[in-house]
Amino acid sequence: MRNFTIDGESFRLDGAEFRVLSGALHYFRVHPDLWRHRLSMLRAMGLNTVETYVPWNLHEPRPGEFRRLDELARFLDAAAAEGLLAIVRPGPYICAEWDNGGLPSWLTGRVRTSDPAYLGQVDRFFDRLIPLVAERQVTRGGNVIMVQVENEYGSYGSDRAYLRHLADGLVARGVEVPLFTSDGPADWLLTGGTVPGVLATVNFGSDPEQAFATLRAHRPGEPLFCMEFWCGWFDHWGHKHVTRAAEDAADALERTLAAGASVNVYMAHGGTNFGGWAGANETGELSTGEWRPTVTSYDYDAPIDERGAPTEKFWRFREILSRYAGELPDVPPTPPALPPATLLPTGSARLADALDAVARPEVTAATPPSFEDLGLHHGLVLYRVEVPGPRGPHPLTVRGLRDRAHVLVDGEQVAVLERGESACVLEVAGPATVELLVESMGRTNYGPPVGERKGILDGVLHRQQYLHGVSARAIPLDELPEVPFHEEVTGEGRAFFRFSLEVSEPADAFLALPGWGKGYVWVNGFCLGRYWERGPQRTLYVPAPLLRAGGNEIVVLELDGPGPALEIRTEPDLG
Repeated sequence: MRNFTIDGESFRLDGAEFRVLSGALHYFRVHPDLWRHRLSMLRAMGLNTVETYVPWNLHEPRPGEFRRLDELARFLDAAAAEGLLAIVRPGPYICAEWDNGGLPSWLTGRVRTSDPAYLGQVDRFFDRLIPLVAERQVTRGGNVIMVQVENEYGSYGSDRAYLRHLADGLVARGVEVPLFTSDGPADWLLTGGTVPGVLATVNFGSDPEQAFATLRAHRPGEPLFCMEFWCGWFDHWGHKHVTRAAEDAADALERTLAAGASVNVYMAHGGTNFGGWAGANETGELSTGEWRPTVTSYDYDAPIDERGAPTEKFWRFREILSRYAGELPDVPPTPPALPPATLLPTGSARLADALDAVARPEVTAATPPSFEDLGLHHGLVLYRVEVPGPRGPHPLTVRGLRDRAHVLVDGEQVAVLERGESACVLEVAGPATVELLVESMGRTNYGPPVGERKGILDGVLHRQQYLHGVSARAIPLDELPEVPFHEEVTGEGRAFFRFSLEVSEPADAFLALPGWGKGYVWVNGFCLGRYWERGPQRTLYVPAPLLRAGGNEIVVLELDGPGPALEIRTEPDLG
């Protein structure tokens, strides 16, 4: 069998000195039918390894209910078939701009600590997950060469007992290849996030000389490894699209390799935050600033773009990496795209009329139950509460909103509130029925706010009086519900709209919604993700495997107000 080891300041593969040239590609952000193409693009860029996170919340959506774990195994096998080694980062926390940093929303106990309640849940998940990784190690005929302990823990805490529990647990479950941690190149991060006897790596996008000098000061005599070389960045709704010049990224990569280091290009290919899996961030070092939800696209301005095409950055990186990797394979062709088309709606259904078909049964409580109380990870919750009367008009206030709410009084929309807004909605007289359609825009994925709850976390007040006796209906959006469509097309928001797309042969597409406000899109039942007129993202990527020859159904849930039509475009518009 093969072996991968640490020998002083070097790595060795089967006894020979080896430099890891890795690229991040997350199997859960790419349609499985496209894995082989994207992996072959990594090889063509000059990489010998692929790195992936594992999102716990995707694989255990409810306690003890495991699903889709075979996807990780199949992805690692596909990478091996393409001649790539693999690095696995199983968490339990991953950040990754993924909802809640990959942690399930149902967790109890103090997350990311040695709290016994939390550790018990981690251990149960690892009992199912880690054997799939262990049996694919190079020592057992597979391709896995390294496994990470937690992720950027120095950015969160300093519980060494927690990190040691995870490291020991990985070994106990059969991990034989080197373990490692990854943190930013600063003393407080490296002292908080590392484990004695476990390789420390650093993450950065520039100034590799300074980053490695800091790492050397903390860990002399170990191999240099940039576990996340940030070659681009991600976007937030309502903010500018972030790009990085190819020549600037190439210069930093070249200097990283010139230092004798191994590298993991983050991201080599970003992919897409399908469904409602995009996370969110709070600005500021202490995560107390502006809250910013992440967009659906995870293109990341990576060298391989969201549809798998090479960018200028790809060609710059390929030229540099070829000096270390030798002769490279040919670059695979870019998948074709559908021709442009305009689609008109063929039917609609108001959410209020479809509620019994799309929502779970009503739950009533003294105070508003959170999404987590309702067992809802993604989607909407419709809250309803009565203002008693007769009483004169008084201010109506919503406190603790996470994250956005359409407010209706006696069936008429009176406001749209967003996170952080707790001012008076309006003056309301009683009796009246108040409804709040609340949407989660993604849980914070980085720093102390990880583990936040969604919904109305405080309550609804009429003047200074809490309104009690709140009903709630959860509306899951992961899978398309059976919507009772009508041929009549409404011009209102808070409604589903149906479209038909005819194709002669499936190909990639980019779906634009000019004039539409905010909502979700499904293609043949698969949720592409969110759209929002605020941008910067203006198109949603539709992978070819989601389509079929002939008729295809597209469904849009528009929350604010519909536009006239949808457009199929041949090129993306990320702002």
